[in-house]
Amino acid sequence: MTQQIDRQAAHGTGGGTGDAPLADRLLAWYDRSHRHLPWRVSPGDRRAGIAPDPYRVWLSEIMLQQTTVASVRSYYETFLRRWPDIGSLAEAHVDDVMKAWAGLGYYSRARNLKKCAEAVAERHAGIFPDTVARLKELPGIGDYTAAAIAAIAHDRPVAVVDGNVERVVTRLAAISTPLPAAKPTIRAFVEEVLSRDRPGDFAQATMDLGATICTPRRPACILCPLASDCEARAAGTQEAFPVKPDKADKPQRLGAAFVAVRTDGAVLLRQRRTEGLLGGMSEVPGSAWSARTDGSTGRESAPFAADWTKCGAITHTFTHFRLTLSVYRAETSRKEAPPGHWWSIPSELTGEALPTVMKKAIEAAMHGATKKQQ
Repeated sequence: MTQQIDRQAAHGTGGGTGDAPLADRLLAWYDRSHRHLPWRVSPGDRRAGIAPDPYRVWLSEIMLQQTTVASVRSYYETFLRRWPDIGSLAEAHVDDVMKAWAGLGYYSRARNLKKCAEAVAERHAGIFPDTVARLKELPGIGDYTAAAIAAIAHDRPVAVVDGNVERVVTRLAAISTPLPAAKPTIRAFVEEVLSRDRPGDFAQATMDLGATICTPRRPACILCPLASDCEARAAGTQEAFPVKPDKADKPQRLGAAFVAVRTDGAVLLRQRRTEGLLGGMSEVPGSAWSARTDGSTGRESAPFAADWTKCGAITHTFTHFRLTLSVYRAETSRKEAPPGHWWSIPSELTGEALPTVMKKAIEAAMHGATKKQQ
């Protein structure tokens, strides 16, 4: 991308309408077509003087990392009901936070969520900092999240670049450098064109454009307010951007999971160690698999001697590897749980901090056991 392209995009002279800067046209579209999200203050409400709540902005941004809006909505609303402000979340028990997070994935986010709430409450009197630099000092807040909070909650004129923004910008400027190497160029483009008057709305407008119009497949260019400035559209190459490097094959890992069912329907669980993959979450006993090594797939890793019957296998894809677990089930009348384990009765099982992979294992042995009863 050249500096000439930057100036053209900023001032609407890159072969487009030329009647308004890019930011103005994008914001006019956002005012009409913005998504209605539970954590968002609409443009109309902003004009009426209603300011975004930094706590809600932060909570939504942490939840939305690597997760879709559709998946996050119910979790966000549940969190707000239980912990309506930073103080209540700071005082919450970490196990309760992990249970409420179960199913969202990337569980280090939940641990950092609790640590960040405590830090804001203790170091900043419950008030989120309003600059990128100070926000990045908090647990779990990196470059993107700090920029998002600073822009959306505090109207700081900083570039907010997520996956949607990367797609919009690489198409607008036909940036052929593969990600992640293209990130500095994308950020420079956003810094050039963003609105200094409405930086928070500009950030959300760019995200909305990528989520609803400039989609990965079959973008609705005819509806795009920036179509006349788009280099990729002019060349008919929209779906070629952003350019991504070839994906490396994910290694396949193996292991076993053991679903012990007591006569009253209780299921034997234990807690994973705090650090590392799925740290602090609950699980059924199993073999010692990891992202780097296989675990045994037979009955030798069972938590106690019993008539373990194989119930098939489940697969789950993590960020860096794929996992296949052989699932075994045994009925038992044992009342005492082995050291470090506990029995979770049916009415409590759905509230345990079970990651998706463990829910899959339990479902393979006990269909419907992890589903909340209506």
